[in-house]
Amino acid sequence: MSPSARRIRKSVHSPEQQLLRELLVEARDKAGLTQQKLAKRIGTHQSFVAKYEGGERRLDVIEFIAIARAIGADPLRLLRGLLRKIG
Repeated sequence: MSPSARRIRKSVHSPEQQLLRELLVEARDKAGLTQQKLAKRIGTHQSFVAKYEGGERRLDVIEFIAIARAIGADPLRLLRGLLRKIG
């Protein structure tokens, strides 16, 4: 494994997952959206948003992109912000 590579932790409770959740909640709040409004925009239930924000569920990359776009955020900018926080 290269020096810059990290082991992938699949836990929804990893520090990286926590940072991702915080980033998404912050972006949703900044957009002035409730969980209910975001859920409606992405065509799902409020419980879906609550589960990934609360750490009960992980997101795949396609879901992440859809959520970022629904809150009016650039998915790449969000990922860059996450990478800065992870280090």
